[in-house]
Amino acid sequence: MELFYLCGFAFLAGFVDSVVGGGGLIQLPALFLFLPPEFSASVVTVSATNKMSSICGTSMAVFRYSRRVPIRWPSILPAGLAAFLFSFLGARTLSLVDPHLLKPIILIMLIAVAVYSAIRKDFGNLHAPQFTAHRERQFGIVVGAVMGFYDGFFGPGTGSFLMFIFVGLFGFDFLSATASTKVINLAANLSALIYFAAHGNILYQFGLPMGACNMLGSLMGTRLAMLKGNAFIRIFFLVVVTAMIVRFGYEVIFK
Repeated sequence: MELFYLCGFAFLAGFVDSVVGGGGLIQLPALFLFLPPEFSASVVTVSATNKMSSICGTSMAVFRYSRRVPIRWPSILPAGLAAFLFSFLGARTLSLVDPHLLKPIILIMLIAVAVYSAIRKDFGNLHAPQFTAHRERQFGIVVGAVMGFYDGFFGPGTGSFLMFIFVGLFGFDFLSATASTKVINLAANLSALIYFAAHGNILYQFGLPMGACNMLGSLMGTRLAMLKGNAFIRIFFLVVVTAMIVRFGYEVIFK
């Protein structure tokens, strides 16, 4: 029965993550709640199984978006490579440091993202890249390295933070930012997954069925995002970020 619930949450996580990121907000708590106690007690095991499921949906999102949405590959591929390398380091660090120490910092950052996005009514409506190709590539590598490390180490919120950076700093519209974010997510997830698989941390009996459902959710999410466009993605983004604020706020204050 626990697998049934996990697959349902994986589907929902894939749907949400493919549109604005934040799938970990749904999938990670579900794993902690529904995995057998002998597995859920390990943060590394839960994170590894989450990556196994997530990469399936992210792969679907990259495939779908790359066929319909122009992606600035000369900038995004180096960013993805940086994310791949630093995500491996983040996954390694996970076994050494308690990631929950980051929660107050993440909460403050999410509040800032939500306030800024809500105030700027035109935020993400226009695609107007702000940098030259060379400068965009340089900034992309830095962003990929920082967010890749965070994704391998902790994870929740990576997609939403990347969305905000690509829209607010790079000048992308929401749809282009979503497509670019998924490429970096895929690279970071793959790197962390390789590390976790090498150390035997993945629960394949849960991760693979969840991955199939996550992929199906991603298929539906990308289709809806491309159909509805930037205005829909902006609203969805604010809803997800607000939900993340509530979750992290509760954990910081009451746990």
